Amino acid sequence: MYRIFVTRSLPGNALDKIKDRCNVTVYPLDRTITKDELMTYLKEADAVISMLSDPIDKEVIEAGKNLKVIANYAVGYNNIDIEAATKSGIAVVNTPDVLTEASADLAWALLLAVSRRVVEGDTMTRAGKFRGWAPELLLGVPVYGQTLGIIGAGRIGQAVARRAKGFGMRVLYHNRKRLPEAIENDLGMSYAALDDLLAESDFVSLHCPLTPETKHLIGPRELGLMKQTAVLINTARGPVVDEEALLQALRKKTIFGAGLDVYEKEPLLTPGLADLPNVVLTPHIGSADTRTRLAMVDMVLNDIIAVLNNERPQNLVNPEVWGRR
Repeated sequence: MYRIFVTRSLPGNALDKIKDRCNVTVYPLDRTITKDELMTYLKEADAVISMLSDPIDKEVIEAGKNLKVIANYAVGYNNIDIEAATKSGIAVVNTPDVLTEASADLAWALLLAVSRRVVEGDTMTRAGKFRGWAPELLLGVPVYGQTLGIIGAGRIGQAVARRAKGFGMRVLYHNRKRLPEAIENDLGMSYAALDDLLAESDFVSLHCPLTPETKHLIGPRELGLMKQTAVLINTARGPVVDEEALLQALRKKTIFGAGLDVYEKEPLLTPGLADLPNVVLTPHIGSADTRTRLAMVDMVLNDIIAVLNNERPQNLVNPEVWGRR
């Protein structure tokens, strides 16, 4: 019987469908597993369902001597040493596409919350400080008819652009490769150089992957290019933004505000960030709606079963490993 280790409790009861043919162990604590714990659990495992926060480096992979597949319960996989996994003949799979709409929804939730100062208003009202309507009470920045800049025009970036149509927005985008003209026309997106996008946009939303090239893509210089009335949204990866530089820009009101769902040293925050009223902070919940999270469970389980049956999985991150089978 195959042995599957799951590093965090998963929603729903999808795991039940494999318990008759697999020995399933779920990490019992409600926290991120440590590297040492992970290495211990993986000594006997044939498959692991991992989280984006799990450190699966070369040492961890070498500890999993029976591992055949690492199924990352996320679209990203920068927590996994893909080269080491491939050298060890281990398939790596993820959950692309399924979280596109949920992630785009959250980007818009943050955009609206920051621009209209929703969290500040909620805090004021709950504290009993609302004394009635006033002309200058919690003035925000307008959304309808403004310019939205999207950095990273993959599936999620395009889904964010699609929603902008309802707000009558001009949409600029920057991407490694320019999109086909048909997609640009359909979504009403115009390609722009990064500096031009930053200077012209009222809202900048990040949807690019984390790579050596995109680490600190938004730093002091880039924040200085943005409008004083602009809002920065990051639902991509924390290190894409230089968080200390963002802290200073928010303190000095170089930009109007920011909405963050991911953090540079997640789950830690840069000291002082949580004290600022002009930033909305959510705990990495981009995919956290029930439909999406349940679909993600099904995806990783289906791919694990495929690999264990010596069938090519649907969402194979390292296809070169399959040629060896």
